[in-house]
Amino acid sequence: MDIVAQTIVSGILIGAVYGLAALGLSLAFGVLRVLNVAHGELIMVGGYATFFMFSLLGIDPFVSAVVVFALLMLMGLVLHWLLFAHIVRSNEASRIKNSLLIGFGLTLILHTAAVRLFSADNRTIFTAYSTLAWTVGSVRLPVVKLAGLAIAILAAVMLDLFQTRTTWGKALRATSEDWTIAALTGINVQRAYLVSFALAAGLAGLTGVLISVGFSINPSIGLQWTLKALIVVVLAGLGSVRGTLLAGILLGVAEAISSLHLGGEYREIVGLVIFLIFLSFRPQGLFGVAHA
Repeated sequence: MDIVAQTIVSGILIGAVYGLAALGLSLAFGVLRVLNVAHGELIMVGGYATFFMFSLLGIDPFVSAVVVFALLMLMGLVLHWLLFAHIVRSNEASRIKNSLLIGFGLTLILHTAAVRLFSADNRTIFTAYSTLAWTVGSVRLPVVKLAGLAIAILAAVMLDLFQTRTTWGKALRATSEDWTIAALTGINVQRAYLVSFALAAGLAGLTGVLISVGFSINPSIGLQWTLKALIVVVLAGLGSVRGTLLAGILLGVAEAISSLHLGGEYREIVGLVIFLIFLSFRPQGLFGVAHA
């Protein structure tokens, strides 16, 4: 029972990071109807930014999180203006197809640039509290991953409040529901797209902070984290920030339990099986709404 409890807790802690990674992807797809498969590369960029701020400037990763979030938002603004703004004027099917092509190209560019600039070695941040853990009964709670859980929850709460309590957030929600009606009511749809993509990139950067301090980063992590985020989005369904975070935790727990009973080599397969099942039988996800 002690092993099972530790496994579930570990799944919750990594699942929160999955949920945070998926928040940005879900936001961009929900509002812009573009599938940014370079989302994982933005996470990678956030991780490297955190690593070099720590190693070169001595800035604690949880302090630099605010700076990384802002830097990735700025990067998102530039990428949207240069690449994605030109495709959001087309119909939904064309948006998805063209965004996939652009995203794959961007993935190759960012991955190659990272290998050239930083080499293919793993980079991990070690701080004075990296090995600290609290023990509750027989369960060990690493401080770094607990902080990651807190940041993921805070980010989800802040995004939910932004969408439900602010004028800008309500404009994003209206645009995601029907951009034509939103435009008729006076909402600047193109600006809503820009803000959404920037926020999505900022959330990717925040995820990179947690990965750099709790796991490790290298130029090849992008695809892995894009897949994790995509699985969580499908599992949760569009339109629910809290549902996305919860779906990430459910995926983390499912992977952890499968690793315990089937072996670590089956951990990745579980997520893909869940992905296929939900696409086939419940494409609206656990928290999404089915459309007629």
